[in-house]
Amino acid sequence: MKKSVPLRRVPGFRHFWMSRAASGLGSAVTAVALPVLTFQQTHSPLMVSLVAACGTLPYVVFGLIAGAVADRTDRRRLMIVSDWLNAACLASVPLASALGMLTGGHLLVVAFASAGLGLFFDAGVYGVVPDIVGKERLAAANSSLQGTETVVRIAGNALAGGLILVLRPAGTLALDALSFAVSALLVRAVSRGTYDTHGTHSTHGTAAAHGTTAPPPPRPAFTESVREGLRFLRRHPTLRVMTVVGTLQSFSGGAIVGQLVVFADRGLGIHGSDGRIGLLYMAWSAGGIGGSLLLPRLRRRFAAFPLLLGVLPAGALLGLAVVRAPDWRLAALALAAWGSAYLVVLVNTMTYSQEVTPDALQGRVNTTRRMLSSGLGVPLGALVASALTVRFGVRAGMSGAVVAVALAAAVVWSVQLRRWVRK
Repeated sequence: MKKSVPLRRVPGFRHFWMSRAASGLGSAVTAVALPVLTFQQTHSPLMVSLVAACGTLPYVVFGLIAGAVADRTDRRRLMIVSDWLNAACLASVPLASALGMLTGGHLLVVAFASAGLGLFFDAGVYGVVPDIVGKERLAAANSSLQGTETVVRIAGNALAGGLILVLRPAGTLALDALSFAVSALLVRAVSRGTYDTHGTHSTHGTAAAHGTTAPPPPRPAFTESVREGLRFLRRHPTLRVMTVVGTLQSFSGGAIVGQLVVFADRGLGIHGSDGRIGLLYMAWSAGGIGGSLLLPRLRRRFAAFPLLLGVLPAGALLGLAVVRAPDWRLAALALAAWGSAYLVVLVNTMTYSQEVTPDALQGRVNTTRRMLSSGLGVPLGALVASALTVRFGVRAGMSGAVVAVALAAAVVWSVQLRRWVRK
Protein backbone atom coordinates (compact mmCIF):
# COMPACT_ATOMS: atom_id res chain seq x y z
CA MET A 1 0.00 0.00 0.00
CA LYS A 2 2.77 2.40 0.95
CA LYS A 3 4.52 1.94 -2.38
CA SER A 4 1.42 2.90 -4.35
CA VAL A 5 1.10 6.32 -2.67
CA PRO A 6 3.08 9.06 -4.47
CA LEU A 7 5.68 10.71 -2.27
CA ARG A 8 3.99 14.09 -2.62
CA ARG A 9 0.91 12.62 -0.93
CA VAL A 10 2.82 11.29 2.06
CA PRO A 11 2.14 14.07 4.62
CA GLY A 12 5.39 13.60 6.51
CA PHE A 13 7.51 13.69 3.37
CA ARG A 14 5.58 16.64 1.94
CA HIS A 15 6.25 18.78 5.01
CA PHE A 16 9.88 17.67 5.12
CA TRP A 17 10.35 18.42 1.42
CA MET A 18 8.94 21.93 1.93
CA SER A 19 11.29 22.49 4.87
CA ARG A 20 14.29 21.57 2.72
CA ALA A 21 13.11 23.82 -0.10
CA ALA A 22 12.61 26.78 2.26
CA SER A 23 15.96 26.58 4.05
CA GLY A 24 17.77 25.63 0.83
CA LEU A 25 16.54 28.77 -0.91
CA GLY A 26 17.67 30.95 1.98
CA SER A 27 21.06 29.24 2.16
CA ALA A 28 21.59 29.71 -1.59
CA VAL A 29 21.09 33.46 -1.16
CA THR A 30 23.49 33.51 1.81
CA ALA A 31 26.10 31.59 -0.19
CA VAL A 32 26.40 34.72 -2.37
CA ALA A 33 25.63 37.42 0.19
CA LEU A 34 27.98 36.28 2.98
CA PRO A 35 31.22 36.45 0.92
CA VAL A 36 30.12 39.83 -0.48
CA LEU A 37 29.41 41.13 3.03
CA THR A 38 32.71 39.75 4.33
CA PHE A 39 34.69 41.53 1.62
CA GLN A 40 32.76 44.77 2.15
CA GLN A 41 33.40 44.56 5.87
CA THR A 42 37.07 43.52 5.85
CA HIS A 43 38.42 44.23 2.32
CA SER A 44 40.44 41.03 2.81
CA PRO A 45 40.51 38.21 0.23
CA LEU A 46 41.93 35.97 2.99
CA MET A 47 38.85 36.54 5.16
CA VAL A 48 36.60 35.66 2.22
CA SER A 49 38.51 32.39 1.78
CA LEU A 50 38.27 31.65 5.49
CA VAL A 51 34.51 32.18 5.43
CA ALA A 52 34.26 29.74 2.52
CA ALA A 53 36.41 27.19 4.39
CA CYS A 54 34.11 27.45 7.41
CA GLY A 55 31.38 25.89 5.28
CA THR A 56 33.12 22.49 5.24
CA LEU A 57 35.36 22.59 8.32
CA PRO A 58 32.57 21.48 10.74
CA TYR A 59 32.35 18.15 8.91
CA VAL A 60 35.93 17.42 9.95
CA VAL A 61 35.59 18.82 13.47
CA PHE A 62 32.14 17.55 14.44
CA GLY A 63 31.36 14.76 11.96
CA LEU A 64 31.73 11.85 14.38
CA ILE A 65 30.17 13.75 17.27
CA ALA A 66 27.07 14.85 15.33
CA GLY A 67 26.30 11.31 14.24
CA ALA A 68 26.55 9.96 17.78
CA VAL A 69 24.35 12.75 19.12
CA ALA A 70 21.69 12.09 16.46
CA ASP A 71 21.61 8.37 17.26
CA ARG A 72 21.29 9.01 21.02
CA THR A 73 18.50 11.62 20.91
CA ASP A 74 15.15 12.29 19.28
CA ARG A 75 16.27 13.06 15.73
CA ARG A 76 13.23 15.15 14.89
CA ARG A 77 13.76 17.33 17.96
CA LEU A 78 17.47 17.68 17.14
CA MET A 79 16.56 18.95 13.66
CA ILE A 80 14.05 21.47 15.02
CA VAL A 81 16.49 22.83 17.62
CA SER A 82 19.25 23.05 14.98
CA ASP A 83 16.98 25.08 12.69
CA TRP A 84 15.95 27.52 15.44
CA LEU A 85 19.56 28.02 16.53
CA ASN A 86 20.59 28.57 12.90
CA ALA A 87 17.86 31.19 12.55
CA ALA A 88 19.16 33.01 15.63
CA CYS A 89 22.76 32.70 14.45
CA LEU A 90 22.06 34.27 11.05
CA ALA A 91 19.74 36.92 12.49
CA SER A 92 22.63 38.16 14.62
CA VAL A 93 24.33 39.52 11.47
CA PRO A 94 21.72 42.10 10.38
CA LEU A 95 21.18 42.98 14.04
CA ALA A 96 24.88 43.62 14.62
CA SER A 97 25.06 45.54 11.34
CA ALA A 98 22.14 47.77 12.33
CA LEU A 99 23.85 48.49 15.66
CA GLY A 100 27.20 49.24 13.98
CA MET A 101 28.86 46.34 15.78
CA LEU A 102 29.48 43.91 12.90
CA THR A 103 33.07 42.64 12.52
CA GLY A 104 34.92 40.16 10.37
CA GLY A 105 35.36 37.88 13.36
CA HIS A 106 31.59 37.85 13.89
CA LEU A 107 31.10 36.74 10.28
CA LEU A 108 33.64 33.94 10.67
CA VAL A 109 31.88 32.68 13.78
CA VAL A 110 28.49 32.82 12.05
CA ALA A 111 29.79 30.95 8.99
CA PHE A 112 31.29 28.19 11.14
CA ALA A 113 28.35 27.94 13.55
CA SER A 114 25.74 27.90 10.78
CA ALA A 115 27.55 25.13 8.91
CA GLY A 116 27.98 23.19 12.16
CA LEU A 117 24.29 23.44 13.02
CA GLY A 118 23.48 22.32 9.48
CA LEU A 119 25.67 19.26 10.07
CA PHE A 120 23.71 18.31 13.20
CA PHE A 121 20.47 18.78 11.24
CA ASP A 122 21.77 16.50 8.49
CA ALA A 123 22.80 13.88 11.06
CA GLY A 124 19.14 13.64 12.04
CA VAL A 125 17.97 13.54 8.43
CA TYR A 126 19.77 10.27 7.67
CA GLY A 127 17.53 8.40 10.09
CA VAL A 128 14.35 10.45 9.67
CA VAL A 129 13.91 10.06 5.90
CA PRO A 130 13.86 6.22 6.02
CA ASP A 131 11.30 6.46 8.84
CA ILE A 132 9.07 8.72 6.74
CA VAL A 133 9.12 6.88 3.40
CA GLY A 134 10.52 3.42 4.17
CA LYS A 135 13.85 2.07 2.94
CA GLU A 136 12.31 0.72 -0.28
CA ARG A 137 11.58 4.28 -1.46
CA LEU A 138 14.80 5.96 -0.40
CA ALA A 139 16.16 6.35 -3.95
CA ALA A 140 13.07 8.29 -5.05
CA ALA A 141 12.95 10.36 -1.84
CA ASN A 142 16.66 11.26 -1.88
CA SER A 143 16.53 12.09 -5.58
CA SER A 144 13.54 14.35 -5.00
CA LEU A 145 15.30 16.15 -2.15
CA GLN A 146 18.57 16.51 -4.07
CA GLY A 147 16.80 17.69 -7.20
CA THR A 148 14.86 20.28 -5.22
CA GLU A 149 18.05 21.42 -3.50
CA THR A 150 19.67 21.97 -6.89
CA VAL A 151 16.68 23.91 -8.26
CA VAL A 152 16.44 26.22 -5.25
CA ARG A 153 20.21 26.71 -5.27
CA ILE A 154 20.02 27.97 -8.86
CA ALA A 155 17.03 30.17 -8.01
CA GLY A 156 18.64 31.49 -4.83
CA ASN A 157 21.92 32.32 -6.58
CA ALA A 158 19.94 34.14 -9.29
CA LEU A 159 17.88 36.10 -6.73
CA ALA A 160 20.85 36.98 -4.56
CA GLY A 161 22.16 39.80 -6.75
CA GLY A 162 18.85 41.67 -6.74
CA LEU A 163 18.26 41.08 -3.04
CA ILE A 164 21.72 42.40 -2.18
CA LEU A 165 20.95 45.62 -4.04
CA VAL A 166 17.57 46.07 -2.34
CA LEU A 167 18.30 44.81 1.19
CA ARG A 168 22.10 45.14 1.33
CA PRO A 169 24.15 41.99 2.04
CA ALA A 170 23.42 41.99 5.79
CA GLY A 171 19.69 42.33 5.17
CA THR A 172 19.61 39.27 2.91
CA LEU A 173 20.84 37.11 5.81
CA ALA A 174 17.66 38.06 7.66
CA LEU A 175 15.75 36.23 4.90
CA ASP A 176 17.89 33.14 5.46
CA ALA A 177 17.17 33.35 9.19
CA LEU A 178 13.47 33.46 8.35
CA SER A 179 13.83 30.44 6.06
CA PHE A 180 15.31 28.39 8.92
CA ALA A 181 12.42 29.41 11.18
CA VAL A 182 9.97 28.26 8.51
CA SER A 183 11.90 25.00 8.16
CA ALA A 184 11.71 24.40 11.93
CA LEU A 185 7.93 24.81 11.87
CA LEU A 186 7.58 22.46 8.90
CA VAL A 187 9.77 19.78 10.49
CA ARG A 188 7.66 20.12 13.64
CA ALA A 189 4.60 19.41 11.47
CA VAL A 190 6.10 16.14 10.22
CA SER A 191 4.02 13.35 11.70
CA ARG A 192 5.91 11.52 14.42
CA GLY A 193 4.53 8.26 13.02
CA THR A 194 6.88 5.53 14.21
CA TYR A 195 9.25 7.79 16.13
CA ASP A 196 9.93 7.11 19.75
CA THR A 197 11.84 9.39 22.10
CA HIS A 198 15.17 8.12 20.76
CA GLY A 199 14.36 8.65 17.08
CA THR A 200 13.97 4.92 16.39
CA HIS A 201 11.00 2.79 15.44
CA SER A 202 8.35 2.47 18.12
CA THR A 203 7.78 -0.91 19.72
CA HIS A 204 4.25 -0.20 20.96
CA GLY A 205 2.92 -3.13 18.96
CA THR A 206 5.07 -5.74 20.70
CA ALA A 207 5.70 -5.74 24.43
CA ALA A 208 3.29 -2.89 25.06
CA ALA A 209 0.51 -4.75 23.29
CA HIS A 210 0.87 -7.57 25.79
CA GLY A 211 0.70 -5.29 28.80
CA THR A 212 4.45 -5.32 29.47
CA THR A 213 7.05 -2.64 29.09
CA ALA A 214 10.36 -3.78 27.58
CA PRO A 215 13.29 -2.02 29.25
CA PRO A 216 15.37 0.06 26.83
CA PRO A 217 18.69 -1.54 25.86
CA PRO A 218 21.69 -0.22 27.79
CA ARG A 219 23.21 2.79 26.07
CA PRO A 220 26.98 2.57 25.43
CA ALA A 221 29.33 5.33 26.51
CA PHE A 222 29.66 8.20 24.06
CA THR A 223 33.10 7.21 22.79
CA GLU A 224 31.97 3.60 22.37
CA SER A 225 28.92 4.89 20.52
CA VAL A 226 31.22 6.67 18.05
CA ARG A 227 33.32 3.51 17.65
CA GLU A 228 30.21 1.45 16.85
CA GLY A 229 29.52 3.60 13.80
CA LEU A 230 33.14 3.43 12.66
CA ARG A 231 33.22 -0.36 13.09
CA PHE A 232 30.08 -0.85 11.04
CA LEU A 233 31.44 1.28 8.21
CA ARG A 234 34.82 -0.47 8.30
CA ARG A 235 33.41 -3.99 8.41
CA HIS A 236 30.76 -3.63 5.69
CA PRO A 237 32.76 -4.44 2.54
CA THR A 238 30.45 -2.88 -0.06
CA LEU A 239 29.69 0.24 1.97
CA ARG A 240 33.40 0.67 2.68
CA VAL A 241 34.18 0.60 -1.05
CA MET A 242 31.31 2.94 -1.87
CA THR A 243 32.54 5.39 0.78
CA VAL A 244 35.91 5.48 -0.98
CA VAL A 245 34.08 6.05 -4.27
CA GLY A 246 32.00 8.85 -2.75
CA THR A 247 35.11 10.56 -1.42
CA LEU A 248 36.84 10.39 -4.81
CA GLN A 249 33.68 11.72 -6.44
CA SER A 250 33.54 14.62 -3.97
CA PHE A 251 37.24 15.27 -4.66
CA SER A 252 36.33 15.69 -8.33
CA GLY A 253 33.45 18.03 -7.43
CA GLY A 254 35.76 20.24 -5.37
CA ALA A 255 38.22 20.37 -8.26
CA ILE A 256 35.52 21.27 -10.80
CA VAL A 257 33.84 24.02 -8.79
CA GLY A 258 37.16 25.38 -7.55
CA GLN A 259 38.65 25.75 -11.04
CA LEU A 260 35.62 26.45 -13.23
CA VAL A 261 36.11 30.24 -13.30
CA VAL A 262 39.81 29.82 -14.13
CA PHE A 263 38.97 27.21 -16.78
CA ALA A 264 36.44 29.57 -18.35
CA ASP A 265 39.01 32.37 -18.46
CA ARG A 266 42.13 30.52 -19.56
CA GLY A 267 40.67 27.52 -21.34
CA LEU A 268 37.53 28.87 -23.02
CA GLY A 269 38.28 32.57 -23.43
CA ILE A 270 35.42 33.75 -21.18
CA HIS A 271 36.82 36.69 -19.26
CA GLY A 272 35.78 39.04 -16.49
CA SER A 273 32.05 39.51 -15.93
CA ASP A 274 31.03 37.68 -19.11
CA GLY A 275 27.60 36.15 -18.48
CA ARG A 276 28.63 32.87 -20.08
CA ILE A 277 30.46 31.98 -16.88
CA GLY A 278 27.07 31.82 -15.18
CA LEU A 279 25.84 29.53 -17.95
CA LEU A 280 28.65 27.08 -17.21
CA TYR A 281 27.66 26.96 -13.53
CA MET A 282 24.03 26.57 -14.52
CA ALA A 283 24.95 23.68 -16.86
CA TRP A 284 26.65 21.84 -13.99
CA SER A 285 23.66 22.43 -11.69
CA ALA A 286 21.14 21.53 -14.38
CA GLY A 287 22.98 18.26 -14.86
CA GLY A 288 22.39 17.58 -11.18
CA ILE A 289 18.65 18.00 -11.73
CA GLY A 290 18.82 15.51 -14.58
CA GLY A 291 20.68 13.06 -12.39
CA SER A 292 18.05 13.34 -9.65
CA LEU A 293 15.36 12.40 -12.18
CA LEU A 294 17.45 9.58 -13.63
CA LEU A 295 18.53 7.79 -10.46
CA PRO A 296 15.15 6.30 -9.39
CA ARG A 297 14.73 4.79 -12.86
CA LEU A 298 18.25 3.37 -12.80
CA ARG A 299 17.80 1.90 -9.32
CA ARG A 300 14.69 0.07 -10.48
CA ARG A 301 16.85 -1.71 -13.07
CA PHE A 302 20.22 -2.02 -11.31
CA ALA A 303 21.38 -2.65 -7.76
CA ALA A 304 23.47 0.07 -6.12
CA PHE A 305 26.94 -1.38 -6.69
CA PRO A 306 26.46 -2.65 -10.29
CA LEU A 307 25.08 0.77 -11.20
CA LEU A 308 28.49 2.30 -10.45
CA LEU A 309 30.17 -0.03 -12.95
CA GLY A 310 28.62 1.91 -15.81
CA VAL A 311 28.10 5.41 -14.41
CA LEU A 312 31.64 6.00 -13.17
CA PRO A 313 33.43 5.21 -16.48
CA ALA A 314 30.82 7.35 -18.25
CA GLY A 315 31.55 10.18 -15.81
CA ALA A 316 35.29 9.93 -16.48
CA LEU A 317 34.73 10.13 -20.24
CA LEU A 318 32.37 13.10 -19.87
CA GLY A 319 34.92 14.84 -17.66
CA LEU A 320 37.57 14.28 -20.31
CA ALA A 321 35.20 15.81 -22.87
CA VAL A 322 34.91 18.93 -20.69
CA VAL A 323 38.67 19.27 -20.30
CA ARG A 324 39.27 18.85 -24.03
CA ALA A 325 36.34 21.03 -25.18
CA PRO A 326 37.54 23.76 -27.55
CA ASP A 327 34.34 25.80 -27.29
CA TRP A 328 32.25 26.94 -24.30
CA ARG A 329 29.03 25.53 -25.78
CA LEU A 330 30.51 22.03 -26.04
CA ALA A 331 31.95 22.44 -22.56
CA ALA A 332 28.51 23.42 -21.19
CA LEU A 333 26.85 20.37 -22.75
CA ALA A 334 29.53 18.05 -21.43
CA LEU A 335 29.34 19.72 -17.99
CA ALA A 336 25.59 19.12 -17.86
CA ALA A 337 26.01 15.44 -18.70
CA TRP A 338 28.92 15.11 -16.26
CA GLY A 339 26.82 16.79 -13.56
CA SER A 340 24.11 14.16 -14.07
CA ALA A 341 26.59 11.30 -13.64
CA TYR A 342 28.12 13.04 -10.63
CA LEU A 343 24.82 13.36 -8.77
CA VAL A 344 23.75 9.80 -9.64
CA VAL A 345 26.90 8.47 -7.96
CA LEU A 346 26.59 10.61 -4.83
CA VAL A 347 22.87 10.02 -4.22
CA ASN A 348 23.20 6.34 -5.08
CA THR A 349 25.95 6.02 -2.46
CA MET A 350 23.93 7.90 0.16
CA THR A 351 20.82 5.83 -0.54
CA TYR A 352 22.68 2.53 -0.33
CA SER A 353 24.23 3.57 2.97
CA GLN A 354 20.79 4.35 4.42
CA GLU A 355 19.40 1.08 3.09
CA VAL A 356 21.99 -1.19 4.70
CA THR A 357 22.64 0.72 7.93
CA PRO A 358 20.60 -0.29 11.02
CA ASP A 359 18.28 2.44 12.22
CA ALA A 360 20.18 2.93 15.48
CA LEU A 361 23.42 3.65 13.55
CA GLN A 362 22.09 5.90 10.77
CA GLY A 363 23.49 9.15 12.16
CA ARG A 364 26.94 7.82 13.04
CA VAL A 365 27.56 5.87 9.83
CA ASN A 366 26.28 8.53 7.44
CA THR A 367 27.92 11.54 9.08
CA THR A 368 31.22 9.64 9.05
CA ARG A 369 30.74 8.97 5.37
CA ARG A 370 29.81 12.63 4.80
CA MET A 371 32.83 13.74 6.83
CA LEU A 372 35.12 11.88 4.45
CA SER A 373 33.42 13.15 1.30
CA SER A 374 32.36 16.74 2.06
CA GLY A 375 34.81 17.42 4.88
CA LEU A 376 37.92 15.99 3.23
CA GLY A 377 37.17 15.19 -0.41
CA VAL A 378 35.78 18.57 -1.51
CA PRO A 379 38.46 20.88 -0.02
CA LEU A 380 41.26 18.47 -0.91
CA GLY A 381 40.04 18.36 -4.50
CA ALA A 382 39.96 22.17 -4.68
CA LEU A 383 43.48 22.46 -3.23
CA VAL A 384 45.03 19.79 -5.47
CA ALA A 385 43.37 21.20 -8.59
CA SER A 386 44.57 24.72 -7.81
CA ALA A 387 48.12 23.44 -7.26
CA LEU A 388 48.06 21.59 -10.59
CA THR A 389 46.70 24.70 -12.32
CA VAL A 390 49.50 26.87 -10.94
CA ARG A 391 52.17 24.34 -11.87
CA PHE A 392 50.93 22.90 -15.16
CA GLY A 393 47.96 24.96 -16.38
CA VAL A 394 44.20 24.96 -15.90
CA ARG A 395 43.46 21.94 -18.09
CA ALA A 396 45.80 19.91 -15.87
CA GLY A 397 43.91 21.24 -12.84
CA MET A 398 40.57 20.20 -14.28
CA SER A 399 42.08 16.85 -15.26
CA GLY A 400 42.60 16.16 -11.58
CA ALA A 401 38.82 15.78 -11.31
CA VAL A 402 38.78 13.33 -14.22
CA VAL A 403 41.58 11.25 -12.70
CA ALA A 404 39.65 11.03 -9.40
CA VAL A 405 36.56 9.68 -11.17
CA ALA A 406 38.69 7.26 -13.21
CA LEU A 407 40.26 6.00 -9.97
CA ALA A 408 36.79 5.49 -8.51
CA ALA A 409 35.81 3.50 -11.61
CA ALA A 410 38.98 1.40 -11.29
CA VAL A 411 38.17 0.67 -7.63
CA VAL A 412 34.64 -0.61 -8.30
CA TRP A 413 35.72 -2.65 -11.33
CA SER A 414 38.61 -4.28 -9.43
CA VAL A 415 36.22 -5.24 -6.61
CA GLN A 416 33.68 -6.60 -9.10
CA LEU A 417 36.32 -8.60 -10.98
CA ARG A 418 37.49 -10.18 -7.73
CA ARG A 419 33.88 -11.15 -6.96
CA TRP A 420 33.49 -12.75 -10.36
CA VAL A 421 36.75 -14.70 -9.95
CA ARG A 422 35.63 -16.01 -6.53
CA LYS A 423 32.40 -17.31 -8.06
